Amino acid sequence: MAGTPRRSLAILVVTAIVAATVGWSVAVYNRIVRAQQSVDAQWAQVESVYQRRADLVPNLVAVTQAYLVQEREVLQLLLRAREAYAQAPPRSPDRVEAADRLDQAIGRVLAVVERYPELRSRDVVLQLTDELAGTENRIAVERRRYNERVRQYNGLVLEFPR
Repeated sequence: MAGTPRRSLAILVVTAIVAATVGWSVAVYNRIVRAQQSVDAQWAQVESVYQRRADLVPNLVAVTQAYLVQEREVLQLLLRAREAYAQAPPRSPDRVEAADRLDQAIGRVLAVVERYPELRSRDVVLQLTDELAGTENRIAVERRRYNERVRQYNGLVLEFPR
């Protein structure tokens, strides 16, 4: 009979340890899942801003094309870069590379616009270039946020004892 209370106490302690371990494991797993979802959501935001920029390109091309007949090659490069971005699969290295090419092409078009004062003074061109500049800033912000989310996630996954 003396062994029964000790045995019950041992079973209770083992049960408490198992319950605590299971609870801890579930909490850690849920935290990692939330961090992964945060990373995915932030990348979706980056993609959204990339798409906004890509959507502005046809408007900029249409407005500037009439003025820039001799710069048609630059505009065609911009359209090809946008098309490559649109065709690249989401969340792929090809998509990021296409976004970088689009960024370079936009830079070239903005440089051309700077060389044409009468074009620069057009309200529509000014509005579109302002929107593109704002979008470039948003891309930088969203990329920074994404990188921070990835850093947090990687820290969570890699730190001991997780």
